[in-house]
Amino acid sequence: MTKADRDLVDYIVVCISEFANRYGMHVRDAYDYLNCYKGIEFLKEFYDVEHTISFNDALDDLAAICRKNGGAI
Repeated sequence: MTKADRDLVDYIVVCISEFANRYGMHVRDAYDYLNCYKGIEFLKEFYDVEHTISFNDALDDLAAICRKNGGAI
């Protein structure tokens, strides 16, 4: 695995954890939610931009993307 791949995985893991904390969810539930409503896909596709903004802004983006794709949070 390249350093770039590790950086992406680390970022996604932290985003899932922070999303879970923000919304009072278990980490596994946060992963399932983000995966179901394309939040993980969004992070992979737009990592180059998302990792340069604050976690609060990234979490806001994740919530918006998930709502756009049918999520309720």
